[in-house]
Amino acid sequence: MNFVAEHLVSLVVFTPLIGMVLIGLIPSDQKSAIKWAAFLWSLVPAGLSIYLWLAYAAGGVGFRFVEQAVWYAPIGASYHVGVDGISVPMILLTGILTPLALLASFSIQDRIKPYMMLFLMLETGMFGVFASLDLLLFFLFWEIGLVPMYFLINQWGSANRRYASFKFFVYTMAGSLGLLLSIQLIGLSTGTFDIVRLFNIWPGLDKELIAGVPMPTIKTVSFFAFCLAFAIKVPMWPFHTWLPDAHTEAPTAGSMILAGVLLKLGAYGFLRLVLPLFPEQAAAYAPALAFLAMLAIVFGAFAAFGQTDFKRLVAYSSVNHMGFVVLGIAVVARAYGVDAEGWRQSAAIAGTGAVLQMFNHGLSAAAMFFLVGVVYERAHTRDLNELGGGIWQYAPVYGAVMLFCSMSSLGLPGLNGFVSEFAVVRGSWPVFTTVTAIGMLGLLFTGAYILKGIQKVLHGPRNPKWAGHGMEMNAREIVTVAPLMALMLVIGVWPWWLADVINKAVVSLLG
Repeated sequence: MNFVAEHLVSLVVFTPLIGMVLIGLIPSDQKSAIKWAAFLWSLVPAGLSIYLWLAYAAGGVGFRFVEQAVWYAPIGASYHVGVDGISVPMILLTGILTPLALLASFSIQDRIKPYMMLFLMLETGMFGVFASLDLLLFFLFWEIGLVPMYFLINQWGSANRRYASFKFFVYTMAGSLGLLLSIQLIGLSTGTFDIVRLFNIWPGLDKELIAGVPMPTIKTVSFFAFCLAFAIKVPMWPFHTWLPDAHTEAPTAGSMILAGVLLKLGAYGFLRLVLPLFPEQAAAYAPALAFLAMLAIVFGAFAAFGQTDFKRLVAYSSVNHMGFVVLGIAVVARAYGVDAEGWRQSAAIAGTGAVLQMFNHGLSAAAMFFLVGVVYERAHTRDLNELGGGIWQYAPVYGAVMLFCSMSSLGLPGLNGFVSEFAVVRGSWPVFTTVTAIGMLGLLFTGAYILKGIQKVLHGPRNPKWAGHGMEMNAREIVTVAPLMALMLVIGVWPWWLADVINKAVVSLLG
C-alpha cells in the first residue's frame, strides 16, 4: 500500500497505457474479449481516481500526492505531478466517464482493437494534463490527447469524418504552436519549467529577454498565446466552429469524451496556468473574456435552437454551457489580487461554480450524446424532422432517461446543472452585471432548445415509422447512463461534497 500511496497519481495516469499494451496482445478476431478487456481494465484507473478523490477530500489543501523526478536537468524540466482541489475533480470525472464511454462502444464492430487502444491512450493524455506540474510535461500530455481523438473521428466517424477530423486537428495545432513557443520562452528565461516555482518567479520577472522589447510586452504576447490555445479547446466564441463538425462526425463514445473531458482541458488551462502566471494581463483583459463568454452563452443557445440535427443541437449546447465556465473564470481573473472583500467573495463563488460546471457539464453532455447515439443506432438518422417524435410510446425507459438528462442540462433545480450555473451567475452579477444580464437570454433559449429536442424526439402520437425498430434501451445502455444520472441527482441535492474541495482551491488561487 505504501507504493500505491506514494505513486498514486502516476498509477492513475499510466495504468491506461498498460491496458493498451495488454489489449494489443489479444488476437484481433477476439472482438468480445477485446471489448471486455478494455472495459474491465478501464475500471482500474477509475477505481484509483475515486481512491485519489477520497484521499484528497479527507483533508488538506494545495498540491498533494506530489511526485517529482529529474527529467532533463540542463533545461530545468522534471517529471512533476500532483493534484489540488481544481485538478482532482477533473481526474475523477475522467476516471468515471472513460469506462462508460467504452461500454457505450460495444456496438462498434470495425477494427475494435485499435479503437480500444486509442481510447486508453487518450485517457492517459487527459489524466496527464490534469496532473502535470511541469510546463513541458503539461504540453506533452496536451498533445497526446490530440492524436487519439483525431484518429477516433477520422476512422470511426460518420460520412464527413475526414473533414471534421482535419478541422479538429488544424484548429488544435494552431493553438498548440503558440503555446509551445511561450512555454519555451518562459522555461528558458527562468531556468525552470516547474509550474509551482513559476507561480512565484514569472509574474514578477523583469529583465530584458529580447533586445528592445519591454518585458510587459513579452508577457502580454505570451498571455495571448496561452489564451488562444485554451480558447480553441474550450471552445470560446469565435473559435468554436470546429466543435459542431467534430461532434457530429465522431462516434458516440468519442463525442461523450470530447464533450465530457476534452473541452475541460481548455478551461483547466486558464485556471492552472493563465491566471497564476499572468495575473496583471488576466485582470486587464477579464472584461473582454467575460464579453466573449456572454456571446458563447447567447449565440450557443440560439445556434442550438436553430439545429435540425439532434447531435448538432447537443454540440452547440456545449458552447452555451461552457460559456458559463468562461464567465466564472473571467470573474476570478478580474478579482485576482484585488483587496475588495465583496469582489473576492463573488470571485470565489463564481470560480467554484465554474469548476463545478466543468464537472456537471461533463456528466450531462456525455449522457446527452450517448442518448443521441442510442436513437441513431436504431433509426439511422439524427434529423429531428425525420425522427418526427412519438418515440416515447415505443421506448418509455429511453423517454424517461432523456427527459431526466435534458432537465439536468436545462438547469432544473434539484439537479446538478442548476447548482453550478446559479453559482456562476451569483458570483458574476456584482462584477460583470451587464454582461451577466445579457447572458440570461442564453439561459432562456437553453430551455427553448432543450424542449425542442424533447418534442421532436419523444412527444406526439405513436409514429408508425418506428414500429418494429426496437427503440427501447437495452440493459447495457441503461447501465451506461445510470451512474451519470445518479451523480446528476446527488450533486443537485447535495453539492457540497464536491464544491467544498473546489472552493478551498479557488480561494487559495485568489491569494
